[in-house]
Amino acid sequence: MEARSQLIVVTTPYVPGYKVVKVLGIVTGLVPRTRGMGGKIVASFQSLFGGEVSAFTSEMEKARQEAIDRMVGKAKALGANAVIGVDLETTEIFSGVVLISATGTAVVVEKEES
Repeated sequence: MEARSQLIVVTTPYVPGYKVVKVLGIVTGLVPRTRGMGGKIVASFQSLFGGEVSAFTSEMEKARQEAIDRMVGKAKALGANAVIGVDLETTEIFSGVVLISATGTAVVVEKEES
C-alpha cells in the first residue's frame, strides 16, 4: 500500500481494513518517452555484451513515477482518497517512443470498524 499525500494507491481491488463507500471512476496517467541520441549510443554498446540496459532503467523508473503521480492528481481532482486496482503498462507506440500508463479506479474509502 502506497500513500501519496494522504491518498492510498494499491494494485488490489480493495484496501485491507477499509471499505469502498463511493466509486468515482477510472483515472489514468500517461507518460510518453523518447530515447535520446546519447541513450541510444550507450544502449548500443551495452547490448553488445547483453544484460540490463542501465541507460534506460532510471528514465523508465522516473516515467513510471510520473504516470502514477498524474493518475493520483486526477483522482484527487475527483475527490478520491484512494485508487484501487492500479495497473501499470509500458508499450512502444512507434519506433523509439515508449508510453507508460498507470490506470486505476478512484474511490472514497472509510476505515472499517473492528
